[in-house]
Amino acid sequence: MSEGIGNTITAGGAGCEPQAAAPQDLGAGGPLQGAGGKPYYITTAIAYTSGKPHIGNTYEIILADSIARFKRYQGYDVFFQTGTDEHGQKNEQKAKEAGVTPKAYVDRIAGVIKDIWDLADTSYDKFIRTTDADHELQVQKIFKKLYEQGDIYKGKYEGMYCTPCESFFTDSQLVDGKCPDCGRPVQPASEEAYFFKMSKYADRLIAHIEAHPEFIQPVSRKNEMMNNFLLPGLTDLCVSRTSFKWGIPVDFDPGHVVYVWLDALTNYITGIGYDADGHCSELYKKFWPADLHLIGKDIIRFHTIYWPIFLMALGEELPRQVFGHPWLIQSEGKMSKSKGNVIYADTMAELFGVDGVRYFVLHEMPFDNDGVISWELVTERVNSDLANVLGNLVNRTVAMSNKYFGGVVADGGAPEPMDEPLKAAAIQCGAKVAAKMDRLRVADAIGEIFALLKRCNKYIDETMPWALAKDEGQKTRLATVLYNLTESITIAASLLEPFMPGTSKKMLAQVGAGKRGYEELGFFGLYPSGGKVTGAPEILFARMDVKEVLAKVAPPPGEEAGGGAAGKAAEPGTAKPSDADAEITIDEFARCRFRVGEVIACEEVPKSKKLLCSKVKIGDEVRQIVSGIKASYTPEEMVGKKVMVITNLKPAKLAGLLSEGMLLCAEDAEGRLALMTPDREMASGAEIR
Repeated sequence: MSEGIGNTITAGGAGCEPQAAAPQDLGAGGPLQGAGGKPYYITTAIAYTSGKPHIGNTYEIILADSIARFKRYQGYDVFFQTGTDEHGQKNEQKAKEAGVTPKAYVDRIAGVIKDIWDLADTSYDKFIRTTDADHELQVQKIFKKLYEQGDIYKGKYEGMYCTPCESFFTDSQLVDGKCPDCGRPVQPASEEAYFFKMSKYADRLIAHIEAHPEFIQPVSRKNEMMNNFLLPGLTDLCVSRTSFKWGIPVDFDPGHVVYVWLDALTNYITGIGYDADGHCSELYKKFWPADLHLIGKDIIRFHTIYWPIFLMALGEELPRQVFGHPWLIQSEGKMSKSKGNVIYADTMAELFGVDGVRYFVLHEMPFDNDGVISWELVTERVNSDLANVLGNLVNRTVAMSNKYFGGVVADGGAPEPMDEPLKAAAIQCGAKVAAKMDRLRVADAIGEIFALLKRCNKYIDETMPWALAKDEGQKTRLATVLYNLTESITIAASLLEPFMPGTSKKMLAQVGAGKRGYEELGFFGLYPSGGKVTGAPEILFARMDVKEVLAKVAPPPGEEAGGGAAGKAAEPGTAKPSDADAEITIDEFARCRFRVGEVIACEEVPKSKKLLCSKVKIGDEVRQIVSGIKASYTPEEMVGKKVMVITNLKPAKLAGLLSEGMLLCAEDAEGRLALMTPDREMASGAEIR
């Protein structure tokens, strides 16, 4: 007989009266300690409104949501903030190219971003926009306060500027002459500007980091900031611009707008009611300092050097932790529209469901190394983990309860030693998940839950319920087995809610259970004996054929056909038209993408008599294009030219260099080339059709 776990059932079967028995904990079980309403403030980096976020961007909001949901489950009073970063030269340029005002442009993109965040089933409490009037007012007040107390002064900036990153760099900070953050070309810039005295607070920040080893995580990010930036010495930071207008005006010097990072970073305090005049809201007093700033590793410098120093100057506490998460990249490298390897969350959700997307990005991302995504890998994970391990377990358990006991689940009171490993795994799972989440090891936390689900499947193989059902004398044992499975699924489903909220709800509904309280996770046997599973189990995740998935996401036939930047077709003049050329339809022509580009740099290709390598700005992208035009143009002649570019030809290498498009040229009978250029001024990125 049992040790008193759960309720009992007599040999008559599932229709007998249940007899109450107290649940017990085994091994390391017992009540888990809840947070008792303690405040917890978590933020993501606010997304820049330059375009639709890809799955790598969306990963961050899903990661933050899983942490916020788990903290709520533990009993914390959570405030979860996200939003959009909307000012800056880059958006001003994109709005101009689109023929709309900057505000109209960012309104549209902010809506797209919010729609993606909502699609991902994220539970944020506030979506802040840096164009919000209350935020803009506080940024002006913060700037003035820092100026009046002597932390900001007026000067002149001369250096190299990266427009996509909205950042200035000294020559020593450049990597191979390019932006150290994004790798794009930088341009010389000189303008009147206000500067923040970073060095004034550098020693204090170093002391704080050394005294609080948890402040920057993972440790590799801390070492990078200390060794590459803080210890060598900080230069003063440019905090205003005059060369563009789309920003928050410096109210006492209207020719200047606030530097985008001072604007953007302060959202973490303005969003919860900070007031530079000292009249902060009760929300701010309750939740600041932030418990966690969750950001991408590419912006760790801004959040662990600039932001803490701004806060020190304002006399405010520093956030408790900044976590620079790794990137989710394609197998061939970081996602990029120019590479044509961008995967979007909404496309993934159409194929795999929202929770399929959430599971993949959370499960596949290591703690401090980049994760890899591909359509093949997502399909494999859905099939192996979600369809086989999770979905099949729930389906089999519910189906057997319906078949053998009319859907009633009651503990038959017939335990055997083989039950103990399953019970121990279920009892200990909550504490293991909590320990992983305390260290932000989300992928490992999910792994603990799936270890329990796998143990359930193994338990089915060990107990063979179908064999027990053939023997009337094993009825109580069969009931015990199915009760143990249902109880374990209830625990797993409850723990799964922060990561896969929709799936968790469906699992609990199918086994007829409510979500298990956090403090109750250390016990086994709380499922009410005599409860009932759903009538017909729903397939939670269906297996998918990878060929069918690839067919759905593949470009239309011919989209990547042709030489483009690959092979001799990338060199104008090497292929001459003839009357025998086959006709094409308008639909075939429409597959080609033509845009206006601006050559911002050009150089000869070593050891090539024909090739020039150009850096071509196309909208907000910069592409490298190798062309056979050396006989007709010098590199100096190329710089500054507006050119016509075909942008969706398959990239390839020429003379060892990657070429990411084709420049269009005309060629006469003597082989002389002329670049095709617009006959009036057109913005870089304008479509040609």
